[in-house]
This record gives sequence, structure tokens and C-alpha cells, in this order.
Amino acid sequence: MHRSTVERRLSDAHARLTKARDELAVLDEQLSVVTDIADDTRLRSLVSETPIAAKEHDEASRHAAAMLRSRQALLDTISELERRQNELLDRLVIGPG
Repeated sequence: MHRSTVERRLSDAHARLTKARDELAVLDEQLSVVTDIADDTRLRSLVSETPIAAKEHDEASRHAAAMLRSRQALLDTISELERRQNELLDRLVIGPG
């Protein structure tokens, strides 16, 4: 692979990694809020013991669980991008082979 191709792919991987890390920071902030809401609805559900409160808690819990799955997928993407970036850096420094 030519040096210019490796550099271009490295630049792309870096840009994607930066974007994914920014997305993770935003998602972490959102997840904190959603988790607090789920905890709050859980307490309301326990205190009020009404079907509506239980339904609100179920919805908030499902939303928090979905966000946790999204966060894990994003972490997996970041890990893969870091691995790819390291591979490309090795190719750039060490050379092909």
C-alpha cells in the first residue's frame, strides 16, 4: 500500500474516531439524565402503586436500556477504530509486511 493511501486512511480513521468520541461524550450526558429519570419513575411507581406509574417506569427503563446498548455499540466502534488506527500507524512507521 502506498504511503499516501495509508496517510489518507489514517486521516479518515482519526476523523471518525474523533467524531465517535464526541458522540460518546454527548451520549454519556444524555444517559445520565435518562438514568435519573428512570430512577425517579421507579420511586414514583413504588410509592403510588398505580398502573400508570408502573408503565412510566417501564418506558423509562426501556429507554435507558436502549441507550446503554447504543453506548456499548459506540464503545465497540471506538475500539475498532483505535485498532485500525494503530494498524495504519504501524504500516506508516514500519512499512508494509
